[in-house]
Amino acid sequence: MLGILRAARAQGHTTWRSGRYLLGTVVAATATLAAAPLLCLPSAARPWAERHRRRAGKLLGRPAEPRPRAALRTLGWLVTQVVTGLPAGALALLLLGSLFLTPLITTLWWALPTAPWLPVASDRITGWGTALPLGLTNLVVLAALAALTLPPLARAHARCCLAVLAPSPAEHLVERVTALTRTRADVLQAHSAELRRIERDLHDGTQARLVAIAMRLAVAGESFAADPDAAAALVRQAHAETEDAMTELRSVIRTIYPPVLADQGLAGALGTLATRAGVPTRIDVGPLGEIPAAVEAVAYFAVTEALANVARHSRASRASVRVSRDGAVLRAEMSDNGTGGADAARGSGLDGMRRRAAALDGTLEISSPPGGPTVITVELPCA
Repeated sequence: MLGILRAARAQGHTTWRSGRYLLGTVVAATATLAAAPLLCLPSAARPWAERHRRRAGKLLGRPAEPRPRAALRTLGWLVTQVVTGLPAGALALLLLGSLFLTPLITTLWWALPTAPWLPVASDRITGWGTALPLGLTNLVVLAALAALTLPPLARAHARCCLAVLAPSPAEHLVERVTALTRTRADVLQAHSAELRRIERDLHDGTQARLVAIAMRLAVAGESFAADPDAAAALVRQAHAETEDAMTELRSVIRTIYPPVLADQGLAGALGTLATRAGVPTRIDVGPLGEIPAAVEAVAYFAVTEALANVARHSRASRASVRVSRDGAVLRAEMSDNGTGGADAARGSGLDGMRRRAAALDGTLEISSPPGGPTVITVELPCA
């Protein structure tokens, strides 16, 4: 019984969602017809088509294709919107209007003796003994018709909308080339910045220490015969400088490819990372199989940056990292219960994460409303 109620509730939600979409469609189709002279201008038609393209994609539960640039395709959608939207929306208006008016007509039969008949099953109403059964019959029949008709009709209209606005293969190719060109420029810029950082770290840190070590050893060699104790002190200082230089060199190497990845793999590296996080962090890594080293490195750095942001900015009390593989896609999801407000557009480390992911043709998605929680999802192809 409980399962039947849940199924009926889900069906009711689907029917109402579809009906709302179709009611919006009839309004949009009417507005399109009324504003046809204005909407023939591409500058006005494209935003209007884009809005309804997103509506259709949301109804179908899938991301819509990239917006086409072709003016003729957009104008073709305007005609399709009027031709298909008006009858589909009118049918939804008729069904839903009748469904909502039936209880009103049934209840007020005594006050409105000239009220219209009930839409499906109607007879002369002489009392509650006839009003209630007739009203209930109409409600059941109309609800069944709406449940059977509106969802497939709404999905058909949404698919038609997306099909008319879908980019052609040539437009797909243009979009793809544009995205790859932009990604390549970002990768080259990030690569140049990374090289400059590595050169700066080596020049200002490790190289300076090595020069100091060489000078101390040279002075120790010259003064060894005359003052062995001073020479020994210089050698000890040179040894200490060598340890510091090695530490700095390992730090630089970790930013290129962390040795922990080579030693422990991604799962072990993330476990080690969680122990050093500023907040309690739960790590959940599913079966990953063989992953290219470049993909492992990008996933590791993404989690590193996300946990660093959690510790510095989020004021969170806990965080979690979930890494899984779905076919040829590696997905890393980082979440926290902090204050939210993370935005890659501010040029922070999140933008660096986006650039690293884009370099491998991956994506970065951020959900971080004010007040939290924050969920960052990185998807990387790893075929």
